[in-house]
Amino acid sequence: MQKQELKIGHLVQLNPELVANKAFAACIMVVTEPKEWGAQGYVQALGEFQDKAGGQAYYRAHWPEMELVGFAEWISE
Repeated sequence: MQKQELKIGHLVQLNPELVANKAFAACIMVVTEPKEWGAQGYVQALGEFQDKAGGQAYYRAHWPEMELVGFAEWISE
């Protein structure tokens, strides 16, 4: 992946073999901040109950850890 193509709202999948934090292995991350070294973003967590959304788990991925897979329609704040 080339850094010039990465934008806020892009979806990247975290490579299960290369991701530094294995809790994020194969997760889809929403990019919130493209960086020179990769991207910062979040993985949306499920809520505990059906009437309340979950939170976000934030991660900083370096270029080899991720692959562009799409674009998000909605971004959590």
